Amino acid sequence: MGRETNPQGGGETTGGTTDGLASRRTVLRLAGLSGVGALAGCVGGAGLGNQGIDSVTYGVLSPMTGPYGGLAEGQRNGAKLAVQHVNESDEFGFEMNAVYEDTEADTATGRQVAQKVVQQDGANYLMGAISSSTALALNSFAANEEVIYNPGAAAMNITGSECNEYVFRAETHTAQVAEAVAPWTANNVGTNVWFHIADYAYGQSVRREWSSRMKAASDDFTEVGVSRSQLGATNYGSYISQISNSEADVAVLGMTGGDLINFTKQAANQGLKQDVQLVSPTMTFQVVRNALGPAAYGTYGGVRYVPKIETGDNQSFVSAYRDAYGSVPDSFARVAYDSIRMTAHGIVETGSSDPEEVKDTLPGLEVPSTFGPNRFRKCDHQAMNPVWAGENVEPSGGGAANVALRQKVEGPNAIPPCDQVDCDL
Repeated sequence: MGRETNPQGGGETTGGTTDGLASRRTVLRLAGLSGVGALAGCVGGAGLGNQGIDSVTYGVLSPMTGPYGGLAEGQRNGAKLAVQHVNESDEFGFEMNAVYEDTEADTATGRQVAQKVVQQDGANYLMGAISSSTALALNSFAANEEVIYNPGAAAMNITGSECNEYVFRAETHTAQVAEAVAPWTANNVGTNVWFHIADYAYGQSVRREWSSRMKAASDDFTEVGVSRSQLGATNYGSYISQISNSEADVAVLGMTGGDLINFTKQAANQGLKQDVQLVSPTMTFQVVRNALGPAAYGTYGGVRYVPKIETGDNQSFVSAYRDAYGSVPDSFARVAYDSIRMTAHGIVETGSSDPEEVKDTLPGLEVPSTFGPNRFRKCDHQAMNPVWAGENVEPSGGGAANVALRQKVEGPNAIPPCDQVDCDL
C-alpha cells in the first residue's frame, strides 16, 4: 500500500490521489446509481463495492500536538490498520485512501483541516478528534458539507442534542460509561462525591451524567462540591486542597489525557489518595496508566476497551496492531479501527460511496466490530458498545497498573433509551 506526502496541505496520505470535491461527488453519485441498479435483489453479499465503487477517501483528523497528543497516536495507528484491513480484505472490493491531519485539539484548527481534506483532497468521510469541543465543531461541519463523520470524542451531546444525520459514532460516550460505572461506584466505592472537571464539553458531560446516575443509584449520594479547571491546566494544587479539606470520600474526575495524568500525579504527591478514592471515566486508559505508574494503583474507572477482551475479532485486531507497532492497542486505536470498518460495511451494503446514500443505510445495520456484532443505533447513530467498571491494580512486578474488570454491562443495557438522549433525527 503506497504512501505519499500531500503536496497541498502537508498531511500524510495513504493510497492513491483524489480529484476535486465537486467532480468527485458527481462521480460518486453516478457510481452509486450504477451500483444500486446492478445490485437489485442482492443486498448483503461480500465484495459488493466491486459493482459500483472504485475508491473511498477518509480524512483522519487527530490531535497529534496539544494536550491529547499522547492519545492521538493510537487513534491514528488504529485508523491506518482499518484502511489496511479494508484494502486487503475481500469483503469490501474497493480501495480506501486516507489523508491524515493534525487538529492540535483546537476547534478552529479542526475545522480548517476538515475543510482542507474535504475540499482539496476529496474526502467524503471523516474520522477523528479527541477533544469533544473539536468534535462538536466537526459535527456541524459534516452536516454543512454532507460528509459522514465518525467522532473520536465522548461527550454525550455529540450523538445527543447536537446529533445530525451525518454523524456515526463508534466511541463509547459519557452516558454509556456513566450508566455502567456510576451506580457501581456509588454502591462499591463511596457516596460523598466531589466532582472536578476540565471545564469544556467533555468534563461538563461527565459531571451531568455521573451525578444523575449516582443519585438514582443511592439515597446516600451527596454532591459535596464541584471545581473546574481549564483544559490543559498544569497546576491543580488548590483544587486538590479543596477536595482534601472537604467531606468527600470520592473524587470523580471529568478529565482525560494530560489533564487527568497531571491531576492524579499531584493528588498522589499531596496525599489525597490516602483519604479520597479517585475515579474517572478514563482512568483505565493505557496511556494514563503508563504515565502514572504507581500513582494509578487503587484508582477506579470506566473501561471502554482493554486488549485482553475475547469479543468479536478483537484478538485478530490486537495481533495485527502488535505486529505493526510493537505494542497493544488502546481505546483510541480501537475506536478508529471500528469507526472506519463499521462505516465501510455500510458502504458495501449501500453499493455506493455517496455519503448521502450511506447515511440512510448505516442506521441500525448490524456489522462486525471488535465487540462482536454491533450497530449504529437508528435514533442517534451511537454504537451499542459494552462497558465495564474497572480498578487499576498493582501488578506483581510493579510498573504500570493492570486493569481488573469488576463488572460488565452489555451494550443494550449501557446505552440510555432513545427518549432520553435528546437527539432529533
